[in-house]
Amino acid sequence: MELKLEAIGHSYGGTEVLRDISLLIPAGRVVCIVGPSGCGKSTLLRLIGGLERASSGRVLQLGDPPEGCLNPLTYVFQDFALLPWRTVCGNISLVLEDHGIGAAETDRIIDDVLARTRLSDFADALPRQLSGGMKQRVAIARALAVNPAVLLLDEPLSALDSQTRELLMDDLVSLYARQRFTAVYVTHNLNEAVRLGHFIVVLSRRPGQIREIVEIPEPLEARKRGDPALEARQAHLWELMREEAQAADAELVDV
Repeated sequence: MELKLEAIGHSYGGTEVLRDISLLIPAGRVVCIVGPSGCGKSTLLRLIGGLERASSGRVLQLGDPPEGCLNPLTYVFQDFALLPWRTVCGNISLVLEDHGIGAAETDRIIDDVLARTRLSDFADALPRQLSGGMKQRVAIARALAVNPAVLLLDEPLSALDSQTRELLMDDLVSLYARQRFTAVYVTHNLNEAVRLGHFIVVLSRRPGQIREIVEIPEPLEARKRGDPALEARQAHLWELMREEAQAADAELVDV
């Protein structure tokens, strides 16, 4: 399933946040959204996911979701959003409980996503027993359990330290290599964008508009830390954003 954004605009009261966003999110590709602070990245993700309704324009779902899809659009949040009284297995099973799935099939799905996210040995652990990186793996496993058509990731690694962030990026690449998925990935980290994105959408300062879409053709699994080609693309992205990021920062300070 693909997503098509047609002339999306959005305002909060008298503040225009997004203007004329038109974009195709192809099936089986990761689209990263970057831009200065306050440019509407997370707002755009909420509009795509249906958590808010755009002031203008529309989001279209093109084609059918994958077989066995229980929730076409599924979020992974920055703050993990785990229930502290439920085990790892219990947090994952939560998203399956209202779909009329039998116990055997539920167990099969949970075992599969635990294995894919390297969490099988932690099925009975509580969130307080897990590191930040492990908690985010649980959140990713929970999202994968519903076999979504599109994953919506809102700065999922920003709360983690740099080493854990690197490990989670490797995990996401491994998951993609094993079973391709479609994703919209919001981040302020340009290193994440060039490591994980097939297309990088650069938004302007508020009201956010598309300045440029940068395509990275290399397979995700072929991209390595320190690769000169990726560093050059990261430098290009920063050149696109530098002046507007400085201006946006000043605006935020002045508020």
